[in-house]
Amino acid sequence: MRVYLCWFFGLLLLKEGQPFSPSAPFQNSPNRGEPLWTERVSDADGPNGAAAPNSRDAPEAVDHNLHVGGVGEAMSRLGAAAPTVWSEFGRLAQENEVVNLGQGFPDWLPPDFAIESLVEAVQDSAQSPHQYTRPAGHPSLVKQLARRYSAHLRKEIDPMNEVAVTVGASQALYLSLQTLIKPGDEVILFEPFFDLYVNQVKLAGGTPVFVPLTFVPYDDSEDVISGGEWVLERDSLMQAVTTKTKAIILNSPHNPTGKIFTRDEMEFVAESLELANPDCVVLSDEVYKYIIHSPPKRAEEESLFCRGHVHFASLPGMWDKTLTISSAGKTFSATGWQVGWVVGPDHLVTRIHRLLPYVQFCASTVIQEALARSLPRADEPYKGHDSYYDYLRERYTRKRDLLANALRESGFAVPDYDRTPGGGFFIFARIGKSIQNQLPADRLFAPNVAAPGGVARQDWALCQWMAEEHGFLCIPSGPFFSLDKAEEGAPDEFVRIAFCKTDETILAAAEALRKMHENSGKTAINGETSDIVVEAEKNERRI
Repeated sequence: MRVYLCWFFGLLLLKEGQPFSPSAPFQNSPNRGEPLWTERVSDADGPNGAAAPNSRDAPEAVDHNLHVGGVGEAMSRLGAAAPTVWSEFGRLAQENEVVNLGQGFPDWLPPDFAIESLVEAVQDSAQSPHQYTRPAGHPSLVKQLARRYSAHLRKEIDPMNEVAVTVGASQALYLSLQTLIKPGDEVILFEPFFDLYVNQVKLAGGTPVFVPLTFVPYDDSEDVISGGEWVLERDSLMQAVTTKTKAIILNSPHNPTGKIFTRDEMEFVAESLELANPDCVVLSDEVYKYIIHSPPKRAEEESLFCRGHVHFASLPGMWDKTLTISSAGKTFSATGWQVGWVVGPDHLVTRIHRLLPYVQFCASTVIQEALARSLPRADEPYKGHDSYYDYLRERYTRKRDLLANALRESGFAVPDYDRTPGGGFFIFARIGKSIQNQLPADRLFAPNVAAPGGVARQDWALCQWMAEEHGFLCIPSGPFFSLDKAEEGAPDEFVRIAFCKTDETILAAAEALRKMHENSGKTAINGETSDIVVEAEKNERRI
């Protein structure tokens, strides 16, 4: 009772506008040393954070030590335990004074109306939200979701049979795969990918099959490192899909690149189903749909609520072949609420209904009720904008530009958002030559059990060096690629940097990057003089 009262009065303090830092138990400054918990990833991942088979035909390596002591099938499918990128960079965040732009969660409070909805739900004795609710989803929430998706998809959604509520989008994906995949089935992943996908496919008994997105630079001149776009090539997809393909995971807006799949690319996915198993389903992960900060030009095809977003299930003939997955965490800056959902045809969703009571009886009733109250309020005018969603988009656009400018000034290449659509809250930045020249040679290919292949390639070595020597933490791109691609060097030039942080945090990061850039003009690294040093010497001779 005492614990409950402390929690409840904490909520009342939030309602009264008291200051709050989500990382307060871990540090004095909200910018430094963020907590070790991370986004939807477990330390049970393989040595790559998402280690993958080298090909669909190659037998997967088995750690026979796993079978000592009667380890279960799920653990055997995951393989040997090892540190991951998340545990490794969580450690670096704790051991060094860093500005942390690694983890993908906001460091500010949810909107006022969401906190007020939560307090109201806690106090509502008539609704009794402190007890179990319907395992498939709290009635008030599934009705709200059905109302919204009926508008999104321009078809009537049955709240009781075509919506399932889960503990976050991770569980929505997990349960979807569990209902679809059996050993021997293949699942298409677009590479780079959010690393959680690989091990969820393995846990279901499936085999990940990787379809690479092609990076197309704006300027492909030999001596130029520019930003660019990630493109899905039709032939690459068609060659990968076979009658063994039982699922395709589509993530748009995309983590880690920020890519928004075009209508044409989505139609490639729809076309590929003709080559797949007749029961193949597209799992459309749309958790960033309200954070499209640079919408595509073909706006007439977008969702009514999500400017610039196209729901895959809205394509002709795709409703019956799609499970749409989303959550509240990214949209309402409340990743700890952990409420996700699946929307789709009843013949697919009712399978998830059957599994839910055996995984957990229900997601938190209080949080579901709070979200049900928040959704209609989000459509109302908010802080000078027509709706909360308009406010959110403007806020993230400004933060994106703040970070992008700092990255460009320090030598990274970033997308040009005037020409390239973008969404989510990450910048997949390309490592410029001046930054490459700063990286000490002994950092490259140093042994690191958490890195893909057990060695720190350029992306990993740079991120570790920046954290330890310059107080700036971001995430290497290697764990978002298959092991084959990582060892080929595909991730070497990229790092993932989050801008879902306060302006104070982003400005602190910009200052750390500025100081690092200044050092590049003073120091010769790797036994060679950097380009900035050469230019500085030329200018000095002119003077």
